[in-house]
This record gives sequence, C-alpha cells and structure tokens, in this order.
Amino acid sequence: MSQEILEAKSALKALVDTFSNLADEKRIPDQMLLLTPETNVQVYMGDELMFDISGTQQIEETFTAFAANMKRSFHMNGQQVVEIDGDSATGITYCQVKHVSEEDGREVVTDSSVRYHDEYIRQDGRWHINTRIARFTVNDKRTLQS
Repeated sequence: MSQEILEAKSALKALVDTFSNLADEKRIPDQMLLLTPETNVQVYMGDELMFDISGTQQIEETFTAFAANMKRSFHMNGQQVVEIDGDSATGITYCQVKHVSEEDGREVVTDSSVRYHDEYIRQDGRWHINTRIARFTVNDKRTLQS
C-alpha cells in the first residue's frame, strides 16, 4: 500500500471521527465545513427513509432542529473500510450512537447501531463528505435509571 493511500485513509478516518465529535458537541456549523456544498444525506431507520436532504443549508437546518431535542449525545466510531480512487473515495463506517432526550420529565436514551455509507471528495488537498447514507439498523430506547 502506497504512502499516499495510507495518508488518505488516515485523513478519511479523521474526517469521520471529527464529524462525530462535532455532533456530540452540537457544533453543527462546524460540521458543515466538512461537507461539500452539494452533499446529500439520507437517513434510514431500518428500511424506512426518514430524511433525504441536500446542500449544507438544508442539512444544517435539519441537524440543528434534531440536536435541539437532544440533551446530549455520544458517538463511538468503529471499523472503517475505504476504497480510494484519486481524489474520490467510498467508505463504510460502523458507529454506536447514544442520544439522550427528555420525555415526560424523564431522561430517555436511544442507543443505535449505525452503518454510514459515505462518498468522499478531496478538494484543495482536504477530504470532504459528499454523500452520506446513514442506516440505523438497531435502535433500543429506554428510560435512564438515576
């Protein structure tokens, strides 16, 4: 494996991890800097398409509205497999996500297992997410114990 491929794989891992870290910190405008202006995001819950949004303005609005309902969240990225072809790449990243919200005065956690199917583009020497298909395959919702 060439040094260029290793560097690209490292940069793509950092991109995905940074995107998740910013989500946990509710720094949605900073997340938009990691996307191309025409990025498309699709979110599936099981086989049901919940969101199909394009462009950083619409994505930022949707993410901001979603984050407003979250008291806190936690993303833990796991394995990532990427295929690099010059200045474009595709990849799959596994992620465990916990979102804590409040319902009827009680904290509720939704624990999700997610597979992100991404397409990346390198522009001006930096990688960006151009397409993200998030497949929430397992969702467990329960009341948090105090």
